[in-house]
Amino acid sequence: MRSLKNMGVIRLLRGLILLAVIGFAVLLGSICLDHAKKTTLFAPTGPFAVGRTIDVWRGEEHSDGTRRELVAWIWYPAAPQQSSQTFDDYLPAPLRAAVDRQRGKAISRFLTRDLSRVRMHSMRDAELSPQQLSYPVVLMRAGLSGLVAGYSSLAEDLASHGYVVVGFDAPYLTSVVVFPDGTVIAGTPGNDADLVQLVRAWSADAGFALDQLERLNESDPSGRFLGRLDMTRVGVFGHSLGGATALQFCHDDSRCKAGIDVDGAPLGSVIAEGVTQPFMFLLSDHTREPDAETGPIHANIRAIYDRLPGNRRWQIMIRGGNHYMFSDDGAMLKSPLIMRVLRTFGIVRIDGRRQIAVTTHFISNFFDVYLRGAPASDLTNRAGYPEVEYVH
Repeated sequence: MRSLKNMGVIRLLRGLILLAVIGFAVLLGSICLDHAKKTTLFAPTGPFAVGRTIDVWRGEEHSDGTRRELVAWIWYPAAPQQSSQTFDDYLPAPLRAAVDRQRGKAISRFLTRDLSRVRMHSMRDAELSPQQLSYPVVLMRAGLSGLVAGYSSLAEDLASHGYVVVGFDAPYLTSVVVFPDGTVIAGTPGNDADLVQLVRAWSADAGFALDQLERLNESDPSGRFLGRLDMTRVGVFGHSLGGATALQFCHDDSRCKAGIDVDGAPLGSVIAEGVTQPFMFLLSDHTREPDAETGPIHANIRAIYDRLPGNRRWQIMIRGGNHYMFSDDGAMLKSPLIMRVLRTFGIVRIDGRRQIAVTTHFISNFFDVYLRGAPASDLTNRAGYPEVEYVH
């Protein structure tokens, strides 16, 4: 009898092992198939077609031979698409190759999308739309060492609503930067050791970027942006540490007329001194996190928020929102099986594309109100967005 019981246990274990192997094989197959699928980013919701151009901005050389360098990505309202124009690659081929090398073969092949098969909605170096004499400018900053192109969904949507959106990558601070001459510069480990210092440096970079845009407005060699940038209407937003940078930059530079911190913890002198410009905190859902972890962050947000007049401050939470789904990652996680696994473990509680849709709606409406004079009711109306909660 005992041997029969033992045999039954062995059969059960074998069955469980077989199921586990089959389950793992199915998951691995799903990941492989998902990696190779074509992926189209979130479709812009505004009336304009979108153009994108990439530039390199260099400052004056210092006595030690160093100088500030930025690779600038500019999304803008474009003239209607011509039959000869096609949408640009999500990432230029040299940058795509550098990103894949940095990720490693295993991660690039199994845990991410094939970036060569990601489709966007921007036309390369298209003509600026003639519909308006000039367009407001909004700076965009990525999170920590992330590529600014990783937020193309947000940039394209805002550009489609009539804004020139400018993001930038910085050598040694961004994970990897590729210059037009093929020079590749990887991020320096340890740059995130002092986040306050990093935010200060990024805020200075944002000021330098505005200086370059002012020069471009006055003497653009291509003629595309000559006299077409409204530098009196400048906004800024960013995600995570980029959001903290947007907040500090509005404190540092009066050229900022309105700003948004997308799920970033405030850092720097802005905590004690606040901002005077209209400002929005757009947050993911932190209700399941320990108070010890989020309490000080929300206290700092509250300190800044409470100093602003009631008609110039907003704090919005996306229920179920995930911190990492504000980037294009939210549009690339499409595999039903992978999404089911992530939902089972509570990692993802809202569809990534839905989170991007909510985010783009409130970003464009916020800047419409404070850079274009649209009625504030456009921000208070959350019809169609039941996952949005206004925090007062």
